[in-house]
Amino acid sequence: MADMKSKKRNTLTLVLFAIYLLALAWLIIFKLQFSIPVMGEGRVINLIPLLGSFDAGGVIRFVEIRNNILVFIPLGIYICMLKAKWSFAKKALAIAVLTLAFEITQFIFAIGRADITDVLSNTLGGVIGIGIYALAFRLLKGRTNKVINVLAAVLTISALLLVALLLVNNRWVRII
Repeated sequence: MADMKSKKRNTLTLVLFAIYLLALAWLIIFKLQFSIPVMGEGRVINLIPLLGSFDAGGVIRFVEIRNNILVFIPLGIYICMLKAKWSFAKKALAIAVLTLAFEITQFIFAIGRADITDVLSNTLGGVIGIGIYALAFRLLKGRTNKVINVLAAVLTISALLLVALLLVNNRWVRII
């Protein structure tokens, strides 16, 4: 019976992780649109950390860096849930490789800017997620994945309902 609960929990984790990855791709690649956005900049790559984070007035935009960190925290948590036996280095490397893949995709398809600052901040977010999972595991022990799955399911359903509400609202605004 306990093995059946564990399999169901793992399946739920995989489904939630897949939804998270789709949402991440929608955010990073599609810029929250339903088609690939046309960017007038062409292929832009920045290999100097923080260089692309300054606005026209020369002030660094920490909001974008903070948002990149926050968006990748769940990746670290999900990797810990799905690959508990991996070392910290392997988990961090997986996060860095995924974020690098997103940046390369942006460069190849000339969508947005490929920026080393994004790679660093996204990876930092994932590593923070690994730390959050480790802290949760110390506090919750064997219940960690169950608690995180419940929380992730509630947040995922809330996010999906919000997107649906925005889409319906946007459609009604266009009709009126």
